[in-house]
Amino acid sequence: MHNKTVLSNGIRVISEDIDHVRSISIGIWVKCGSRYEDHATNGAAHFIEHMLFKGTKNRSAFEIASAIDSVGGMMNAFTGKELTSFYIKIPDYHLPMAVDLLADIFTNSCFDEKEIMKEQSVVLQEINMTEDSPDDYIHDYFDGVFWNGHPLGFPILGTRSLVASLNRKTLLSFFDARYGGDNLVLSAAGNLKHDEFVDLANKKFGSIPAGIIKPQTDKPVVSSKVAVFKKDLEQVHMIMGTLAPSTVSPERYSGFLLNAILGGSMSSRLFQEIREKRGLAYAIHSFVSPYMDAGILGIYAGTGEERVPVVINLILEELKRLRHELLTEKEMAQVKELIKGNFLLSMESTDSRMIRLAKSEISFGRHIPEDDVIASVDAVTAEDVRKLAFEMFKAGAISLAAMGRISEKDIALDSYEG
Repeated sequence: MHNKTVLSNGIRVISEDIDHVRSISIGIWVKCGSRYEDHATNGAAHFIEHMLFKGTKNRSAFEIASAIDSVGGMMNAFTGKELTSFYIKIPDYHLPMAVDLLADIFTNSCFDEKEIMKEQSVVLQEINMTEDSPDDYIHDYFDGVFWNGHPLGFPILGTRSLVASLNRKTLLSFFDARYGGDNLVLSAAGNLKHDEFVDLANKKFGSIPAGIIKPQTDKPVVSSKVAVFKKDLEQVHMIMGTLAPSTVSPERYSGFLLNAILGGSMSSRLFQEIREKRGLAYAIHSFVSPYMDAGILGIYAGTGEERVPVVINLILEELKRLRHELLTEKEMAQVKELIKGNFLLSMESTDSRMIRLAKSEISFGRHIPEDDVIASVDAVTAEDVRKLAFEMFKAGAISLAAMGRISEKDIALDSYEG
């Protein structure tokens, strides 16, 4: 059963009671991420995520970690482009402790200046680690190219200079402005009772003020670009991408099918054509990253520099094929079963259910039943997919970013007519 209660300070408390499990996954979600930063604060949301584990008025950093370890639980957090989440999974009888711990780090964190200095070093090493992993760093590089100066293109970790310049005053100002009740969702899934969960939430999170800065930025405007980051690497890492349906777009299910058939699995067209049949790349896949008012469909490939033109041409041929040819009945049936199966299997986990509860509330303001998701996938037609592909993969709509020992002339898109 799904339930929702809004506290007096605006925090939305949502839960799903699953009485046949012995775990509970609980998360506090903030509508805040790198998208809602500017050139002076880029990296602040991610840095605050780190700082909330570095000690409160009631617990040291070690006590925060050991509180969860001592009950066999798990605690973590992540920062994205539009959301930040702090979450815990524990045995059901430790729910009061988990709520108390989440509330403590959220309302009583010290932001100690010595800890800030230490964590600056940690985050700088995290940036270095990303840049040392070209298959990771190419995503940040592509985002910066594709989103054309819009905050969606900002790196979640921030830049070295900005991270090094962060101080307690800046972090507290950013936190106080954005981590208010109207901007928060507290979600839980597992063996719990909603009324008891709400009582705990009121006691522990009720003191959070409601006022916040509304997290809004302009809708991004993008154009086709080609960019190269020259680096001495054994392979060329590249991403080709274009605009895709947003998180709330009615076309999002067509986008899921399109991505799955293109490069979303081992049986996908790109994987089979480029890796299995031709052996041109070890890693080749497509992905969809939807945001509130826009999305991106990207294609990643890592290959030898002499093979780059061939791989690009093969990808473009598949895009052209999707624009002009309908998927067969067999392909449609298989890709729908893939998406539905992945979705249903993910629902076996209280973690996934808690995450889905929160994201549905933040994006749509309501819970979307599993049967509605299945029905929406089944309702997509081959013509829906072709129409979306025709719009997404037209000439002048595709960008390409690459990293390695190549130049822009090696990755030109001029010949693509769609």
